[in-house]
Amino acid sequence: MSKSLNDYAAFLDQAAAEGREVPQISNDRAFTVDEGYAIQALSLARRYGRGERRVGVKMGLTSRVKMTQVGVNEVIWGRLTDAMRVEEGGSISLARYAHPRVEPELAFLMKAPLAGEVSAVEALAAVEAVAPAMEIIDSRYQDFKFTLPDVVADNSSSSGFVLGGWHSPTLDFSNLGLVMEADGRAVQMGSTAAILGQPVRSLVAAARMVARWGESLKPGDIVLAGGITAAHPLAVGMHIRTQFQTLGSVSFSVKE
Repeated sequence: MSKSLNDYAAFLDQAAAEGREVPQISNDRAFTVDEGYAIQALSLARRYGRGERRVGVKMGLTSRVKMTQVGVNEVIWGRLTDAMRVEEGGSISLARYAHPRVEPELAFLMKAPLAGEVSAVEALAAVEAVAPAMEIIDSRYQDFKFTLPDVVADNSSSSGFVLGGWHSPTLDFSNLGLVMEADGRAVQMGSTAAILGQPVRSLVAAARMVARWGESLKPGDIVLAGGITAAHPLAVGMHIRTQFQTLGSVSFSVKE
């Protein structure tokens, strides 16, 4: 008997809940990207049913580095929930993840709804604030290998996020340098310009892409604009800190 999209959603939801890796669902059959998004929506619906609340979205594969790292060439998106938020300066348990990595991001806080085809000016006008951020990614697939529909179905690998202090969106955040450190050692360096050449373009893409699935960016939503550098693997005892030009820093630690 063939599996339904809901069966695959339950499969990935359980893998995420248990922090374990599983075979790619595309090993069973070929999936379209739209089927991947349908599975993602069904999987997140299971989390909402357990009491989690959607608090925003994450954009993925918005830099050439990230596209090359995972072997795909299309911008994607996933959903953020309140259970995924890590307190700034706090800690995570490695036991919750299969093979987690971290990457520096820029976060937007929305003050007005945004959906569909919008201009960069319209997108920025809907922003309340911007902040330095990091995203914890954790593909549930074995060996961190997947097709595009695979990763989309798996909530675009999103597993956690940490936010620094909020700043006025009038600040020029288009080309801010940053250094990500692991235990005080620089492991990644980059610029916010790596996000589609201008981070606002990621917000424009987010508005367009969520609208395709009957959603919108709402006031209070957080939008992670996308990884700025290649992701760095996490290990027990590690302290991660990213220092952004002008925006300050954001950090967390890893425990067992």
